[in-house]
Amino acid sequence: MMYTNNYVIVAIFLGLGIFLPVAALTIGKWLRPSKPVVEKYTTYESGNEPVGEGQIRFNIRYYLFALMFVIFDVETVFLYPWAVAFNQLGLFALVEMCIFVALLAIGLIYAWKKKVLQWTSV
Repeated sequence: MMYTNNYVIVAIFLGLGIFLPVAALTIGKWLRPSKPVVEKYTTYESGNEPVGEGQIRFNIRYYLFALMFVIFDVETVFLYPWAVAFNQLGLFALVEMCIFVALLAIGLIYAWKKKVLQWTSV
């Protein structure tokens, strides 16, 4: 009996998880104004008419810089809770965090040696 009750709760949440977004989108479709005109279907970019192709090649360095930023930004998220609870964690956590920061430093040195951090115009 207890297991059946758990399945009923899961089924209710699953049903609500499907019903609520569908209901919200349906009600939104009914309430919003619909006046299709040709201008609405054109590409709009910051108030300017688009010039050239929509798909161009970007320098790979944009992606490398973005990836490096995400890596080091996420790692700082891991450092903050450790710093807040530093007094309660003890020596073991300090050693673990030193290893963690050392791995980050090794990654940064590797990227520096590969000249990933140097920006060239080509």
